[in-house]
Amino acid sequence: MANRNDVVRAKAGDKNLIATDLSGVNLRLTDLSRTDLSGANLSGTGLNRANLNRANLSSANLSGANLSGANLSGANLRGTNLSGANLRGTNLKGANLSGAILPDKWQSVVIAY
Repeated sequence: MANRNDVVRAKAGDKNLIATDLSGVNLRLTDLSRTDLSGANLSGTGLNRANLNRANLSSANLSGANLSGANLSGANLRGTNLSGANLRGTNLKGANLSGAILPDKWQSVVIAY
């Protein structure tokens, strides 16, 4: 029987996870590049070292998510809730952070233009 993480990884191949509830799921090292996750609930999700290059995360809830070492280069984070998220070593090069709710503490975050 497939577990929730297996189902999520299979669905990720569709590249359309709009408004999906992925709260608390372990997506470590998952390739979600160019995936539409707009409005998704990713609170408390393990996304460490995940590839979210050019993903659409607009208006998503990433509060308390572990994004350490994740690649969010070119991602759309417009209006995204990142409060309490771990962004240590996260690549945000070229990401759109307009209107995003940012964590109180930033540690080793890469923002390059």
